[in-house]
Amino acid sequence: MIKRDVEDSIRSLLRGFPIVTITGPRQSGKTTLARAVFADKPYLSLEDPDVRLAAIEDPRSFLSRFPEGGVIDEVQRAPEILSYLQTLVDGDRRMGLFILTGSQHFGLMSGITQSLAGRTAFVELLPFSRSELIRAGKEPEASDQAIFIGGYPPIYDRDISPQAWFASYVTAYVERDVRQVLKVQELETFQRFVRLCAGRTGGILNLSSLATECGITHNTAKAWISVLQTSYIIFLLRPHEKNFNKRLVKSPKLYFYDSGLVCWLLGIREDAQLETHPLRGAIFETYIISDLKKSYLNRAEVPPFYFWRDSNGLEVDLLVEQIGRLMPVEIKSGRTVTRDFFTGLTRWTYLAGEAAVTPTLIYGGGESYQHKGIRVIGVEDPDSVNWI
Repeated sequence: MIKRDVEDSIRSLLRGFPIVTITGPRQSGKTTLARAVFADKPYLSLEDPDVRLAAIEDPRSFLSRFPEGGVIDEVQRAPEILSYLQTLVDGDRRMGLFILTGSQHFGLMSGITQSLAGRTAFVELLPFSRSELIRAGKEPEASDQAIFIGGYPPIYDRDISPQAWFASYVTAYVERDVRQVLKVQELETFQRFVRLCAGRTGGILNLSSLATECGITHNTAKAWISVLQTSYIIFLLRPHEKNFNKRLVKSPKLYFYDSGLVCWLLGIREDAQLETHPLRGAIFETYIISDLKKSYLNRAEVPPFYFWRDSNGLEVDLLVEQIGRLMPVEIKSGRTVTRDFFTGLTRWTYLAGEAAVTPTLIYGGGESYQHKGIRVIGVEDPDSVNWI
C-alpha cells in the first residue's frame, strides 16, 4: 500500500472528533486508507446488499456490532443510520470511534449535515498526488506520461492499461452514479456531455454553449455540471473578486480532478499524442492545479484557490490566498522557458502592488530557479513537488 499524505491529518482529527468522514471519487483509495488507520477495528461495507438491509431495517442492532467503533464504508447507501450514529456517539462521548466513507458527495453531505454536525470532521481523498507517487517510487519518468496515466490507485496496483481501466471506470461508476441521482435516460447524450466538458477543461464554463452543442436545455446542463462536481469528476475554480479597477470575468473555470480521465475522454490513447495535442496546455494546467488542490486537501485544509482575468484578456491562471495577500501562479506546458511566459505574471504583479507575494511560474521542464523576482518551477524537478 502506498502511504497517503492525508493519513496523518486523519489520525490527528480522530483525537478531537468521534467520527471522521472520508469523501472522494470512487476508486480513490478511501476504503484502503480507512482500514489502514483502523486496522484493529471491524469493517462493514454498505455496498453489500445484506449488510445494507440490516443497517436499514434494524440500525440499532447494526451499530451494536461496533462497541469500540469501526469503519462503515459507502455510508450514503443507508443514510438512515446517521441519526442513530449521532445518538450513539453522543452517549459514548469518546473520540476517534468511527471512520465513515462515501463516494457520492451529494447523498452523503446532506445527511451528515443534518445528523452529525459538530460530531464529524471531513477529509477529501483524491487520487494519488505527485508527492505520494514520488515517495513510493511510482511516479512515471516523464511528465507527459504522468499526465496521461493520472493518479487513480488501481492503475498503479494492477496489471492493466490506463485506457482499459478508464473505460471500465466510466461505465461502472460515473454512469451509475448519475443514473441514481438524476435518473438520466438518455445516457448517450450524457456521455457526449462529459466528453464536451473534457474538451473545455481549463477554460471558462459557458453553460449555454455546452447546452447548445449537446442539444439539451440550459437547466439540464447546470444540473449535470452539479452532479459531475459532487461525484468528484470536475471542480470549478472561481474568479477572485479583487478588481484593481478592472472589469473582471465573473464565470468560473472548469477543471477535471484527474488528467488521465481527461485524456481518455478526449480519445488520447498514448502519452506521445500529448506532445502535439491542441489541448496540451489546458490538460497540463488541469494536472498542475488538481495536484496543488491535493496538497491542501491532504492537510485537511480548504484550497484558497482562484483565478483572475479582466475584460482585456489579462489573466493569471491561479491565485492562492496567503494571509491577506495573493500569490499569482502562471502555468505553461512548454519545456523551454521563454520571455512571454512571464508577461502575465509581471503585469499582474505590477497591477496588484503590495497585494502580490511570491509570483510563481510552473512550466513543463526540469529546472527550478529564480528569475527577476519570479520563482520558476520545473514540473519534472522532483525536489519542487512540495513548494506550496
